[in-house]
Amino acid sequence: MRNTKNIVSFEHGDVRKIWHNNEWYFSIIDIIAILTEQRNFKKAKSYWTTLKGRLKKEGSQLVTNCDQLKMQSADKKMYRTDVANTETVLRLIQSVPSPKAEPLKLWLAKVGSERIAEIQDPAQGIDRARALWKKHGRSEKWIQQRMMGQETRNKLTDYWKDHDVKEGDEYAILTNIIHQEWADVSVQKHKALKKLSRSNNLRDHMNEAELILTALAELSTRQIAENMNAVGLERNTIPAKKGGRVAKNARKELESQTGKSVVNGQNFLK
Repeated sequence: MRNTKNIVSFEHGDVRKIWHNNEWYFSIIDIIAILTEQRNFKKAKSYWTTLKGRLKKEGSQLVTNCDQLKMQSADKKMYRTDVANTETVLRLIQSVPSPKAEPLKLWLAKVGSERIAEIQDPAQGIDRARALWKKHGRSEKWIQQRMMGQETRNKLTDYWKDHDVKEGDEYAILTNIIHQEWADVSVQKHKALKKLSRSNNLRDHMNEAELILTALAELSTRQIAENMNAVGLERNTIPAKKGGRVAKNARKELESQTGKSVVNGQNFLK
């Protein structure tokens, strides 16, 4: 099972997840796709539409308990999609005859319990991430840089959250501005260069210099935003561009001294 921030890979496919109202919510269509062994998104969505209609006619409260939240789709855009918490998903599983039902129930229980444990003791989440990176062959030095970079990122998003920048689309817009400025490529083009899929986290495949310059860009962005007291998406695009340029200047100087491109196609894929 592979964890990223918003996706968990079950043995039979990816399931999008989002932390909402102090618990995990999962994409129902992704769950349906696993249960029906259907990799075609449109067919899985059609199955769910039909099932939802049948459940409503039967007077089931299951559909009522489903919410709609924005999740990233395959085209990288955010769309409102049907989601449900662990309890509702477990009830949904009972409505879909499938040999995948039992392992999926066990998997959901594991995901939920891990998150609850991490809330009670955040060090568990850090330790689990460190163990996973180590298992995938990362050096202690790389892991330290990755974790320091994540701390820098968290401080930036905390600032955005406190200054009227909305999670989801607006975070993504600002992140891409910063990345475009320092790397001269968008986040998506950088992922494509490294031959990464939707479920791969770009930062988990950055080299030492890429990690450090990303952190420098985000540190600079936050400090400039604090100095400006930037509020809202539009105002925060200014420090995003300026912070990215600080790291861009550092990148160009490094490349001029080494003769090597910092942004490259190297990855940690097996």
